[in-house]
Amino acid sequence: MKIAHVRETTAPSGTPWRLAAAVDTGGAPVKWLDLEPIRRSQVQADPRLAHNSALHRQPLTTLDALLARGLRVEALGELVEAGGDEWVLEGADLAFGPPILQPPSLRDFYAFEGHVKTMWERRGGTVPEAWYRLPIFYFSNVSEIRGPGEPVWCPAASEELDYELEVAALIDTPVHDLPADRGEEAIGGYLVFNDWSARDLQREETTVRLGPAKGKDFASSIGPWLVTPDELEDARAEKGYNLAMIATVNGTELSRGSWADAQFSFGEMIARASADVRLRPGDLIGSGTVGTGCLLEVKDEILKRYLAPGDEVTLAVERLGALTTPIVERPANR
Repeated sequence: MKIAHVRETTAPSGTPWRLAAAVDTGGAPVKWLDLEPIRRSQVQADPRLAHNSALHRQPLTTLDALLARGLRVEALGELVEAGGDEWVLEGADLAFGPPILQPPSLRDFYAFEGHVKTMWERRGGTVPEAWYRLPIFYFSNVSEIRGPGEPVWCPAASEELDYELEVAALIDTPVHDLPADRGEEAIGGYLVFNDWSARDLQREETTVRLGPAKGKDFASSIGPWLVTPDELEDARAEKGYNLAMIATVNGTELSRGSWADAQFSFGEMIARASADVRLRPGDLIGSGTVGTGCLLEVKDEILKRYLAPGDEVTLAVERLGALTTPIVERPANR
């Protein structure tokens, strides 16, 4: 399944998001099922569902609300299977929101050796031996989550705005102390993740061996929808999936990598994240930047600069979709 928060492009500002599932058309989703009307129709046909089925007991509003009720993403499959033409929405008429609106936490890992080596070499060092043994992560800020099409701007104290091409996994069940071979059992789906960076701020922060902080916490973009693991299974390879990861700026390709190049699987990352703590439904786990997946690595070859207002950044991961973000001037009222 592909699950998204949607509303009509003509809807007034502040209109609530609705939960929708893609209709299988054999390619990019162009039609979507509005899931709440399907739930209501099933309750009308069999009123006992309102008492006997946790999925049908309450209105279906957002994925966040579904997870808070103790249901997993896969529960929505029952509604998708019952979908019909009367509940179909045209993708061209829809705006998309973040697949999870308010994640409780965001842990971003550092799982691709190509990126890690480049970062350490630029500091005049080599990759620490511990990196090859331990999936390393930091906590990012969940108050500045952006969805598809939502603008991002450079922090006031920075002049070096950069994208980072990543995949994120959504935790959809409470877990703790999971072993690596069971870590992926906690995943409800995957999505494209852009871990924006202010490189000049990050550069200063890392000199004191703490952070990153203000170099990272101003924005994180996710979307355009959530893809359940079963849709990727035939592409599994090494510690990830044999799926291309591509970044373009203003239509020009700058970065290309493969999810299969990850040093650590999401199962290993989740094992590390859940050690001695509880992961909660809605938590996000980021993969870290794929090799060549940021301007810090590639800007000198093509773009020759960091991002600026007027740029448009698109991160695409095969089967997960494309996440596009316009870069704008920092709003005066921030």
